Amino acid sequence: MKEMIQSFIAVLSTAKGYSKNTCRSYRSDLLEFADIINRGGLSDTALQNRPHSGTPPAGAVTGIAIRGYLGYLHQHCKKSTIARKLSAVRSFFRYLVKHGYIDVNPSDTVQTPKQNQPMPTYLPIDDMFRLLASVKTDTLLGLRNSAMFETLYSTGIRVSELAGLDVQDVDFHEHVIRVKGKGGHERMVPIGIAALSAIKIYRERIKLKDPVAQSPTKLGGEDPLFLNKFNTRLSVRSIARILDKISLECGMAIPVSPHAFRHTFATHLLDAGADLRVVQELLGHKSLSTTQKYTHVSIDRLMEAYDKAHPRK
Repeated sequence: MKEMIQSFIAVLSTAKGYSKNTCRSYRSDLLEFADIINRGGLSDTALQNRPHSGTPPAGAVTGIAIRGYLGYLHQHCKKSTIARKLSAVRSFFRYLVKHGYIDVNPSDTVQTPKQNQPMPTYLPIDDMFRLLASVKTDTLLGLRNSAMFETLYSTGIRVSELAGLDVQDVDFHEHVIRVKGKGGHERMVPIGIAALSAIKIYRERIKLKDPVAQSPTKLGGEDPLFLNKFNTRLSVRSIARILDKISLECGMAIPVSPHAFRHTFATHLLDAGADLRVVQELLGHKSLSTTQKYTHVSIDRLMEAYDKAHPRK
């Protein structure tokens, strides 16, 4: 089975264009599945034609075995994590059936566990403005942080997309940025004047401090927009740590993650009357259903509508 998993991951990477992070997650989940199936002590009714040792062949795995795997996960994982891992298993067995390695997909008889649908965490407008205004800009790194978080709020892009931005991806004339999204897909996203101004000030300060620090030749042919203190590309994890520190210093009542900026971007646009389809395009969602989770309204708007409309005051 492990050899088939490697073959499946290669197809995801080359033929379907999945990102490195996605392929890494699929590989990790499937290897975990193979390992648990192998050492789980499942009965003969769970595995057909199981060998005496080693990982069982994919054709030996039944729906009962997969449900046993899910039972193990329920003791250790959240429902959302279980659903993700089961999705990887389903995709793997669909691949095996399609290419004739097995005749029947054992995951077809397994139901996906119901998940809770928590409301996306987002900040009210006043809190977002207060957070952005709290970023200190008296140093080069402070200017960088201001530019980063202005860009996140202005565009609603993923933090991985922010980290992947290069200098040439910013079009100051047309007020757009070129974003490399999931699966290598590119899209053009509008960016506001406040964010563009912050980026411009930050990049000009870099040139004043070290004219060759951001040289593409020095950075292996890349020209990252946001640099760390070593003049290399800033990582996703570093961006999250920087935001943690800033939000703590600002006294935010709720934890603020980079993804909360994306939730906030979508919520504020929809609250202001933006079309759901437009927000879908801006966020880079393939499916409209993914965007619909942002159609909740803030409690302030809810109470305002209630007070205006309810006949019994």
